[in-house]
Amino acid sequence: MTVGVALNASDASNQVDATVELAKEAAAAGLRSAWFGQTFGADSPQLAALVGREVPELHVGTSAIPVFGRHPLLVSSQAQTAQAATHGRYHLGLALGTKPLTETGFGLPYERPITRLREFLTALRQLTEHGTADFQGELLTARTPLPARVPGAEGGVPLLVAAMGPQALRASGELADGILPYLAGPRALADHIVPALTRAAEAAGRPAPRVVALVFGVVTEDADAVRAEVLEHLAFYEQFPSYARVIELSGARRAADVAVIGDERTVEAEVRRYRDAGATEVVFAGTEIAGDAARRRTWDLLGDLAAR
Repeated sequence: MTVGVALNASDASNQVDATVELAKEAAAAGLRSAWFGQTFGADSPQLAALVGREVPELHVGTSAIPVFGRHPLLVSSQAQTAQAATHGRYHLGLALGTKPLTETGFGLPYERPITRLREFLTALRQLTEHGTADFQGELLTARTPLPARVPGAEGGVPLLVAAMGPQALRASGELADGILPYLAGPRALADHIVPALTRAAEAAGRPAPRVVALVFGVVTEDADAVRAEVLEHLAFYEQFPSYARVIELSGARRAADVAVIGDERTVEAEVRRYRDAGATEVVFAGTEIAGDAARRRTWDLLGDLAAR
């Protein structure tokens, strides 16, 4: 089973330098992949490309770039460049984003997100696989009067979606290579997310999709104190219906209830629950929340699990 971590060095004096150092540490611990979030700060494909060049032991990915405020031609250029830089170890994650951040940050109406996602994936697949596009949708146009191929990225780019709702899962099963669910516990994966995704992929004649489960978690002896901090840290997500729904489907009341916090035995058991629920890969996020010692302890355990 592939096990990775999300790297977050946004508080460092130089985020790029600190991220590369964290990636080297993750590889030394035996982890297989490093993932980078996308907000309004660092450009995640660039971070992934730099880390992938510096740390060839790791696969690298973005989780995830919102489709609002971007265009498939530009995202294709970023993704193919990262793929060439890493010699085939880059994985592109896309997201619907949220209405408040989209409308406040970009000044764009958050309208017809599923249609936009479908059109974005369709055009992006053409671009990343063939280096050309001739797509005219209802919301997006993507054509290539000049070549859009990046030499060195001929193998294409895996396309993943941070999908958890029924319509997004259907679109992802039909048009993407897999999903990146976050704050979706094993119950939500097994009973709702994986079956819906698999049905959509089978109906479209596509291969079995990847399920890269993003899990907020850390190894610690002081689980109660850490969980109290996580409760506040993750409360942000509870205001969004998509996250609220998947938290409820996981059998939880608060986002922190889905977090994996405890000693090595506890965390290992939870990782195995995710695997049994249908996750093909597990990526831990938030491992820095309890300090460097707990982060290293978490990475050592995850690296050991990756080696088994």
